Amino acid sequence: MTSLSQSLHPGTLLRQKVNAKNGLLVAGAANALAARVIQQVGFEAVYLSGAGITNTFYGIPDLGFIGLSDLAQHTAATRDAVELPIIVDADTGFGNALNVRQTVRTLERSGANAIQLEDQLMPKKCGHFAGKAVVSAEEMIGKIKAAVDARQHSDFLIIARTDARAVLGINEALDRAAAYAEHGADMTFVEAPESIEEMQRIAKELSCPQIVNVVIGGKTPALAQPVLAEMGFGLVLYANAALQGAVRGMTQALTLLKNQGQLQEDASVVATFAERQALVQKPLFDALEAKYK
Repeated sequence: MTSLSQSLHPGTLLRQKVNAKNGLLVAGAANALAARVIQQVGFEAVYLSGAGITNTFYGIPDLGFIGLSDLAQHTAATRDAVELPIIVDADTGFGNALNVRQTVRTLERSGANAIQLEDQLMPKKCGHFAGKAVVSAEEMIGKIKAAVDARQHSDFLIIARTDARAVLGINEALDRAAAYAEHGADMTFVEAPESIEEMQRIAKELSCPQIVNVVIGGKTPALAQPVLAEMGFGLVLYANAALQGAVRGMTQALTLLKNQGQLQEDASVVATFAERQALVQKPLFDALEAKYK
């Protein structure tokens, strides 16, 4: 990050970047280690994925199983690992408007710079799964108002996601997103549009910055970041690209180990021991250990 970036609050920096509507490319992390890789390769923000945490922490699908304590723990660990702005996927906020208030306060204290709330009925499902249901727009608006009131820093961003496209159609989804922005959401996120035309409408018809979620293998057309930036999206999200890449890498390395009975330090198959220690800052801890002797 530049010296100017380092002098800004991470939330302020994130707000500036998404308000530019230049398609800020953001990768999702399932844990602090993935967040550190995301920072190391040069991304400018990190998205803490609820699906990713559920898949990696518990080994189960994204069907509303994680709670606020899980999310706070991962947020705090991620904040300690990276300097990037952190966007936290908080599902439905874990209850009603009062629960959302507590969720915002807890996650902001844990180091989040933005929170994503969605209008699904609990227990929620991955945005690209079938069988979703949504609460009323009025209930979601109450949650957004509570989130706005609960934040401590004015540049803690409130992101309102609607899953209404799959349930009630694209027009209702657009109407909900507009209403959520009118009642305080800093960004909106119409989940799972199913055509380029729908994506164009989202970026054109909604005035506040928009997120497009590119799920690898999901329902939304996977257009290139420059194309999505040209459409006018504020943020282009690949929430679980790191996770899917890690699963493939683990499978390949362990299959080779099982078949051959050994695994050499081959950089085409695994990260080297030195790379792994550098990523987790082993030299820093060596220096600290020497300093405090």
